[in-house]
Amino acid sequence: MITIPYLTAVSTYFSYGLLFAFGQLRDYSRRIFDWWSANNLHGYAPICLAHEDFYIRRLYHRIQDCFGRPISSAPDAWVDVVERFSNDNNKTLKRTTKSTRCLNLGSYNYLGFGSYDEYCTPLVIDSLKKFSPSTCSSRVDAGTTSVHAELEECVAKYVGKPAAIVTGMGYATNSAIIPVLIGKGGLIISDSLNHTSIVNGARGSGATIRVFQHNTPAHLERVLKEQIAEGQPRTHRPWKKIMVVVEGIYSMEGEICQLPEIVSICKKYKAYVYLDEAHSIGAIGKTGRGVCELLGVDTADVDIMMGTFTKSFGSCGGYIAGSKDLIQYLKYQCPAHLYATSISTPSAQQIISAVKVILGEDGSNRGAQKLARIRENSNFFRAELQKMGFEVLGDNDSPVMPIMLYNPAKIPAFSRECLRENVAVVVVGFPATPLLLARARICISASHSREDLIKALQVISKAGDLTGIKYFPAAPKKQEEVKDTIKLD
Repeated sequence: MITIPYLTAVSTYFSYGLLFAFGQLRDYSRRIFDWWSANNLHGYAPICLAHEDFYIRRLYHRIQDCFGRPISSAPDAWVDVVERFSNDNNKTLKRTTKSTRCLNLGSYNYLGFGSYDEYCTPLVIDSLKKFSPSTCSSRVDAGTTSVHAELEECVAKYVGKPAAIVTGMGYATNSAIIPVLIGKGGLIISDSLNHTSIVNGARGSGATIRVFQHNTPAHLERVLKEQIAEGQPRTHRPWKKIMVVVEGIYSMEGEICQLPEIVSICKKYKAYVYLDEAHSIGAIGKTGRGVCELLGVDTADVDIMMGTFTKSFGSCGGYIAGSKDLIQYLKYQCPAHLYATSISTPSAQQIISAVKVILGEDGSNRGAQKLARIRENSNFFRAELQKMGFEVLGDNDSPVMPIMLYNPAKIPAFSRECLRENVAVVVVGFPATPLLLARARICISASHSREDLIKALQVISKAGDLTGIKYFPAAPKKQEEVKDTIKLD
């Protein structure tokens, strides 16, 4: 868990308090001046009440130029960021025809498949010519092609499960499928920092939800013991089903799940394991098969394996892999399969082609090179940031690297300074993170060269000095030089 320095916490609270006070003062003044203005609601209640959109109006709008920046190129190592301007103090932003070439540290393009690929792209173009951009139908009507069937077989084989089902949207894979797997009378035990798609899926299921401390197997076991002993609320009957939901790599923390311990506990208490590998599949493990391969967990011990194609595979959509009975059940019951338009055929072809490159089935070793490069890039970049004194979350091998900012004023300051130096970063604040835990989230790609990473480190170091986010002392330069000499010797 993150421990906030005392002075940092105090200054962050003070900053938010100041913003809140001035925001309330402006709202009060606005009500006075609007007292005499005409009311066009004619008896309707306002859709957005003042206290409901206060954060957006008084805090977010001040820095919204740091979010949602449009790009006009493929999300490769370098991107073209479209320039914008505002004439109303950032309330609205207008695009210009100009763009700036920036080093991309924000996209989930972990293996570099998000741009042109010598093997994948020609096959995708052929698929586009043959099948068109959309199936214009759901899977159960006229939305299943030979490519969709091949994709599901490819995914099942790749992740090591008997069968798989694919959907057209990664977010909907969790939010639409979890309610099909469990309902009233069931118990979901969820990691406290699980993705919003998991949270919304769990809420929509009607099952009882309990939370365990982030990535803490001991607390998970304690929660399981208590809930099994107590049973269902009011009736105290045994739970119909218990499902523990975790992520392979947590997208806002960059931490790798303690899967072996969690699987062992779930086996002990006969609870199902639901593993979300959105950020880990394709990015970690010797052959890119995710956290199970990295940590030596048998995929047979994970009951439901979920993942997305938007990160490592340069496409869209998501999948669920499991037993044949489970997948057959989902094909009969899952609304994302029954009612939603199926994943586009060119997108499906991109996934199949990317998997073949990763496994070396394209006749080259580029897949192995990509996996080695993202691991080297990630570990190099993380180590260098820590040497500079930044507070960096996450584990080695993870391509996600959050740099803690904390103070709300440092969110725009860091983002704008990096953009000024042609480095595009993603900054994240409330409500995506807790109020005090704002951060910059760096995503490393196999397409980044060592020169790219060194440039990024120089810019981030400069921005860190200007914004005061180096919360730890930097490693002495002499000590670093001695280490380098020892390595050379």
